[in-house]
Formats: sequence, C-alpha cells, structure tokens
Amino acid sequence: MKDSKLEIHVQRLKAGDKSAFDYIYDRTNRPVYFAALYIVRDKMYAEDILHDTYLRAMGNLEKYTPGTNFTAWLCRIGRSLALNHVKRMKRETSTDFEAESYRYGVREESIPFIFDVAMKILSQEEYEILMLCQVAGYKRREVAEMLALPIGTVTWRNNEALKKLKNYLEKEGAQ
Repeated sequence: MKDSKLEIHVQRLKAGDKSAFDYIYDRTNRPVYFAALYIVRDKMYAEDILHDTYLRAMGNLEKYTPGTNFTAWLCRIGRSLALNHVKRMKRETSTDFEAESYRYGVREESIPFIFDVAMKILSQEEYEILMLCQVAGYKRREVAEMLALPIGTVTWRNNEALKKLKNYLEKEGAQ
C-alpha cells in the first residue's frame, strides 16, 4: 500500500515546491525517529539523526523511486545513519564524562522505564510498531502503510510486544 497524498507532496518537493516539506515531515518524522531511537537508545542522538536523515534525504531526493514506500525509504536512511553513529561511538575513546554523561543531563533521563524495558526485550520491528501504535498514536492501518507490512502483521506484532512487556513487568514485580 502506498500513501498517494504523501507521494503527491514528494513529487511537489522534487519539482521545487519547498512548502510540501511540512506535510512530508509531519507524516513521516515519528517512524524515522523511533527507528533511530531503537538503535542509538538515546533521545538526544535520535533527534540529531532525525535531522540528519531529512537533510540527507532532501539532498538525494532524485534517488527516491516514485510509487515505492517513501516512509520506508526515509527509515532506511535513518537506520543507516543510526548504525553509523553507533559504530563511530564504539571507535571513539570514552572519557569519564562521556561514560557517565547521563549524570550530567546529557543523556536523556526522562524516557520512562517502560521504554528502556521495551528496547531491551523487544526486536527492532516489535519496538518500532509498539512505539508507533501506542506512543505516537498512529492507527495500525497507518503503521502498516508506513512500514509496508500487512495490517494483520502489524496487529500481531503489536499484540505480541504488549504481551512480552506485560509478562516481563509481572515477572519483575514478583521478584
């Protein structure tokens, strides 16, 4: 399934209509953000990657194939940037400040405990679907279109992710 209204705006942007970007960003930013957040596990870096994703995509808009899934194309760019970020961070030598940056407010501490648990126990697809359906407020049908998956798959993965979280939290609460 494709989002024809989104495709129209992409074509307008390709033709030079800068005002089309607002619609594109509003329609696609959450899946890109959650895809990056799952990989980097830090809100600040995920926001930077989100910004870089749109810069990279707008600079390479001619490489997008019309009629394919634009949101998935953006998510692939975001995931690639996030993976590159993680590799770069592993290569860099850590200082004491970097290792404990969360104590100084650099690492986002406001992500609720449940997000951390979800990142640890869910697969990337389950996490992304859960965040889009439960946190970002998209309907399963919209998530299915964004991720180019059947709605049944999105529903099943969302339910499985919720069950895994529930079981994990019940087990942790009992201990």
